[in-house]
Amino acid sequence: MPVTLTYPGVYIEEVPSGVRTIVGVATSITAFVGRASRGPVNRPVRVQSFAEFERIFGGLAVNSGMSYAVQHFFLNGGGDALAVRVVHTGDGVAANNAVAATGTTGGLALAAANEGEWGNRIRVTVDHATRDPADATLFNLIVEEMDGTGPGANVIASEAFRNVSITPTAPRFVQTVLAAESTFVRTTTVPNTRPGEASIFLTGGQDGIAPTSAEVQGVRANKTGLFALEDADLFNLLCVPPVAPGDNTDPAVYVAALAYCKERRAMLIVDPPTTLATPTAVESDANNPAGFIAPLRDENAILYFPRVRMADPLQENRLAAFVPCGILAGVIARTDAQRGVWKAPAGQDATLVGVRELAYKMTDGENGRINPLGVNALRAFPVTGNVAWGARTLEGADRLASEWKYIPVRRLALFIEESLFRGTQWVVFEPNDEPLWAQIRLNVGAFMQDLFRQGAFQGSSPREAFFVRCDRTTTTQSDIDRGVVNIHVGFAPLKPAEFVVIRIQQIAGQTAGA
Repeated sequence: MPVTLTYPGVYIEEVPSGVRTIVGVATSITAFVGRASRGPVNRPVRVQSFAEFERIFGGLAVNSGMSYAVQHFFLNGGGDALAVRVVHTGDGVAANNAVAATGTTGGLALAAANEGEWGNRIRVTVDHATRDPADATLFNLIVEEMDGTGPGANVIASEAFRNVSITPTAPRFVQTVLAAESTFVRTTTVPNTRPGEASIFLTGGQDGIAPTSAEVQGVRANKTGLFALEDADLFNLLCVPPVAPGDNTDPAVYVAALAYCKERRAMLIVDPPTTLATPTAVESDANNPAGFIAPLRDENAILYFPRVRMADPLQENRLAAFVPCGILAGVIARTDAQRGVWKAPAGQDATLVGVRELAYKMTDGENGRINPLGVNALRAFPVTGNVAWGARTLEGADRLASEWKYIPVRRLALFIEESLFRGTQWVVFEPNDEPLWAQIRLNVGAFMQDLFRQGAFQGSSPREAFFVRCDRTTTTQSDIDRGVVNIHVGFAPLKPAEFVVIRIQQIAGQTAGA
């Protein structure tokens, strides 16, 4: 703000530089939607290690395809995930529904924090050894998760809530304290008198049957299923593994997930159904307008073939078949961290950690049949091992001739779009004239220049690599009158060296005397 000049002397005035640094968004936050043995329902929870997933969602479960996919993700280099647990409810057969365990002691009604049989292992103990034993409104509540329900069960984890009160206006009202601090229980009814000293197990918790495809897909208005991700600020990759390992994800769920990914500037990793067990089957389906692949032909979808075989810790480490989505999401995250989002997540560095063998071992010829169809091969090579050997989107079929043929090109564009979307919010309601346009060119240009210096674009100079335009040629007077400012950003993407051709020529021997 200009200073008022009232006396002779030197005045200091700070002038804004106009620099508003645009920070690139994360590139490999992976969302998983599916079944888990415990944890919040229809709510995206951020986990940054499999140990954290175990603590919140119960870890591996034989009926949970999502639990295995999350494990594979972190095993292969993933570092940031969102997990959405889906359960089956609303069934006319009570035994089919997921239900939270409950229990009552001295009129204090408690329920497990979320649905599932795990709640039957919660032991709740009430005692009166408070700070003021004479205060008949106070009591202590000890909540323990046990490894069983019998007399010999051992404590796995515990929570202690001391000096909680039955008085609603008290600072430590038991219902408020448990809702804010407990990961195990909630109160449904608080008595008017202090509950007596006792120790009980919660009962009646059940997992229910597997959630249906409709429940996995969810309802947008209710933020259920995959639409629970409405509450997530950002995700870059989406995996919807089969509800149970070895099963298939409903194609209709993939179609809905793909449409949602396009809205959120994310990529959907599609798993091959069990019917696509050979390259011939993949080729036939890819050329079938009514097949599995046809509705998913899009620049925001990726399909890898075949499924993989890995040791199953819950089955004495015997080999079992799994979908590859979690593994490849981890490979993509690892590649982003090591090289950048512009590097294709394929090649000898794209090893599939933990994969013992592939469900189908392809030859070069078979690989050459599915690659032109936009299906990425998982290959096994001597010494190198099992690797991702393809980097095309599902719109990368040769016949489509799409500009979004390659995964790194599409993901780089999404990264730039999301970063600029978030980094230019300050422009809204600014005076729409040359000073604003100059600021936009400065800040967006600095962001693109930084990417160029990291090697994200083609070209030996910034002029060859990208452009940023925001001036009278992009924003006309009619646009200004309508409150519109147009920013044009272009870039020359790096495309992977998918085919390496080596030409060898034999030098003819010279004749004597030549």
